[in-house]
Amino acid sequence: MVIKMIKNIEYLFHGTFTQDGAGVKLKRIFGGHESAKLTDPFLLLDHFGSNKIEDYISGFPWHPHRGIETVTYLLEGKVEHEDSEGHKGTIYPSDIQWMTAGSGIFHQEMPKPLDDKDKKELLRTTGMPNSVVGMQLWLNMPTSKKMSAPTYRDFKGNMLPVIDNGNGATVKVVAGNYFGTEGLLEENPLKTSYFDILMEDESTFELSIENGLNSMVYVIAGNVTSESRTKETLVAGDLGVFSRNGDRFVLSTNGSKARVIFLAGKPLNEPIYWYGPIVMNSKEQIDEALLDLRNNTFVKVKEPNFL
Repeated sequence: MVIKMIKNIEYLFHGTFTQDGAGVKLKRIFGGHESAKLTDPFLLLDHFGSNKIEDYISGFPWHPHRGIETVTYLLEGKVEHEDSEGHKGTIYPSDIQWMTAGSGIFHQEMPKPLDDKDKKELLRTTGMPNSVVGMQLWLNMPTSKKMSAPTYRDFKGNMLPVIDNGNGATVKVVAGNYFGTEGLLEENPLKTSYFDILMEDESTFELSIENGLNSMVYVIAGNVTSESRTKETLVAGDLGVFSRNGDRFVLSTNGSKARVIFLAGKPLNEPIYWYGPIVMNSKEQIDEALLDLRNNTFVKVKEPNFL
């Protein structure tokens, strides 16, 4: 009989309210050189959202990315996006845009409230007519992939598999495997898991996970308890980073419903040099990227992949 060891919470992030882009108000759950040592391969997690148009309408105008993947998951409202090579589109509630910046791309993301036409076409509405709420995750790329061709993956919310675990929780699988169901991410070298989990009161979420992976939980609403020796409770706005040792992960609710984001991935353990939206492995690579920006040679691949 194999006895699985439950992972314990080792670090806790409460996030910081800040502004980014052209003045979008958001909560940065983690992000930076120091936190990346704990969250590898994840670099940054932002929770943006407001029912006040002035808090987000200025958006995230044209900016470059290189060496990372950005994952935008929209919960309310819409985000219109466009890149420097002519690709454009709109993501709506429950939609995902998974962008591999690779060797370099310019893009912009402009949050906007749903209008009446949007709501009629989508047959769904937000709780607040002017609200835009979402998450953006930055995922590091291994050295061998940092200068690969940019790639876009647009996942519609109704494409994502949803599993009832039989213990009061429903799990939307963005990436990874849950109960034998795979997410839509076809290439997944970092063994990334990204789950959106809705938990009823008195419910349990349990997962077998490979020893050595980094895993974390961000609480969007309610509170959850980690069923480990520490029995730590996370409340809305908390992110718990779990021990890399262990191969069993258990959360429970008691007294309230909860909604949580679960992330897991294989640490890269590679050097990080970070300059704004560019993350590479050396100062020389950052200098090269800045030179490319000055010389208008930043975009190396003129026709990104669309999957």
